[in-house]
Amino acid sequence: MPDKIFNKLFTFFSLYIAQSVPMSLFSTLLPVLMRQDNFSLTSIGLLQLIKLPWIIKFLWAPIVDGKTSGLKTYKHWIFYSEFVYAFLILLIAFLDLKTNFILILALIVLSFVASGTQDIATDALTTLSFSRKDRSRGNSMQSMGSFTGSLVGGGLLLILYKYTGWTFMLLGLSLFVILMLLPLYLYKDENFVSRAGRTPISMKDLVLFFRQRRIIPQLTFLVLFNAGLIGILAMLKPWLVDLNYPTAHIGFMFSIFGSLCGCIGSYFSGNIIRNWGRGYAATIFASCILFTGLYFTGLSYFDVLNTLNLYLGILFLWTSYGLATVLVYTIAMDYVRVGREGTDFTIQIVVLHLSSMLIAVVSGKLADQCGYTALFIAESILSALSLIYVMFYFKRLFRS
Repeated sequence: MPDKIFNKLFTFFSLYIAQSVPMSLFSTLLPVLMRQDNFSLTSIGLLQLIKLPWIIKFLWAPIVDGKTSGLKTYKHWIFYSEFVYAFLILLIAFLDLKTNFILILALIVLSFVASGTQDIATDALTTLSFSRKDRSRGNSMQSMGSFTGSLVGGGLLLILYKYTGWTFMLLGLSLFVILMLLPLYLYKDENFVSRAGRTPISMKDLVLFFRQRRIIPQLTFLVLFNAGLIGILAMLKPWLVDLNYPTAHIGFMFSIFGSLCGCIGSYFSGNIIRNWGRGYAATIFASCILFTGLYFTGLSYFDVLNTLNLYLGILFLWTSYGLATVLVYTIAMDYVRVGREGTDFTIQIVVLHLSSMLIAVVSGKLADQCGYTALFIAESILSALSLIYVMFYFKRLFRS
């Protein structure tokens, strides 16, 4: 790979991992620390509020799009957002969780507003920096950054925490966020296409997005494609607990082994999409998702639940998730309007996240009422529907 391409990919990987590691750490570490300090489950439940900025960030995405044009303005948005992100993490480092819980919660929410703003600008920059053929490479960096963030923030840093403690851990995290901006500072792209002088953007554009021709089939694709994995991902940890696996082992399975498999899947996904096209990739990945659902159905139904088989299941699950995530991001970037790249991509990803939350809730109810085997069968059915949808209703993808 030429140095210029490598530097470009590494720049975007750095931006995505910078926003991902702190988020993964806060989401994983805080519930553990709070329960150890005898916080109520009600207080721990309030931690769900930290995810709110990433759900509603589409509301200020038009502002970011409206204030960006050339590469320099994108850099400004990303730099300022990340500096705020790092500064707020720095402030949290000097606060005590027991005595300053509400303040810490508020600062984390604000820090996620900053990281969400960075994500809007970075997604738009990714869309404009890669040609349609190479866009999957940029999306590989996006997905790999997310999975690596989970591996580091939700796995390795938890192990390191007992040696560093709260303050030094967050001080290091704040510095890490700043250092990950260095590749962007050095990044240059003579071929970057400026959007200066294009039509003004307003909140009305959020509504107009849904009035586009063929947007309903696209949103259906986004909701359906990963649906066969989401329920399994949501319920696999409780299932492993019910199978009497220790917490540390479950954490390793997910945060380290699973995230690593997701990274590998994401890396290969970008190359498969680039070389074989979106349509063929969609069919291959949908088939992998269906196989995963059937594999877990077989494990549960035939009761062949040994550790090796479970690790194979996690390998299939997270690799398929990595493959699918890059494809979903790539196709979402194909459905952005000129001058509204950050807004349109953000809307689609919010729709994806909200549908995933709904599927996770329903999967919990189904597993509770009917058992895990029934859940895995239902996920397999969703996967089969997704494969059929891709093959028969998204035929135009085969031309891409």
